[in-house]
Amino acid sequence: MELILLILAAVIPAGVLLYFIYRKDKYKQEPVEQLLKGFGYGFVSALAATLLAALLLLMGLYSEEAESVGGFICTSLFGAAIPEELAKFFFLWLLLRNNKYFDEFFDGIVYAACIGLGFASFENIFYLIENYEDWVATGIARAFVSIPGHFMFAVTMGFYYSKAILGDQSQKKKNLTLAIVMPILLHAAFDATLLVSQILAGSIALFYLLFFLLIRKSKRHVKEHLETDEQMMNANAHSTIEN
Repeated sequence: MELILLILAAVIPAGVLLYFIYRKDKYKQEPVEQLLKGFGYGFVSALAATLLAALLLLMGLYSEEAESVGGFICTSLFGAAIPEELAKFFFLWLLLRNNKYFDEFFDGIVYAACIGLGFASFENIFYLIENYEDWVATGIARAFVSIPGHFMFAVTMGFYYSKAILGDQSQKKKNLTLAIVMPILLHAAFDATLLVSQILAGSIALFYLLFFLLIRKSKRHVKEHLETDEQMMNANAHSTIEN
């Protein structure tokens, strides 16, 4: 019974955020089976990221026992941000490459969020089991920090991915690059400020500042794509009336 509660505690916060972003898609909501597929891809991406992180560890790009600021930054970048965001990006591409439902700018954010939250759920289950004796406290902490973090990285990735595929094609390479690079940089900064706070207490203030800025930026991304979709919908309706 306790294991069931642990799994629910690990998954429910991600489910709440997924429902939130799904409800934001007010013009043409995505099929539930597509959302579940994306969520499942998120689980698989977590496994892929684990393998990639292990490879980078073997290459000596980071240490699991870092104790310095530089060591924490390397761990955040090579042990988490790069393998995790690359894995999520690959599965986002895999999900949307021939997806007929990907026809609005906001869809990229929705599907990226599905993958990011699926990833976060898998990771959360792992961490709660690893901290089984104190899984309630761990679950609460991660529900308010790690899972929202993955959600906001996903919003950034989906924002630029939609611009690359559905937007100005002369800017496609630039936006695809941003869809990969920006989540990696944000993820690395997010993790690094938390890790560095173990030896530099003042850095926790940087973490909270970054968290606040991520919330604001995510809201702007959501608003911009919803407004773009509304403009396109109105333009199409006007064109239909004229014809």
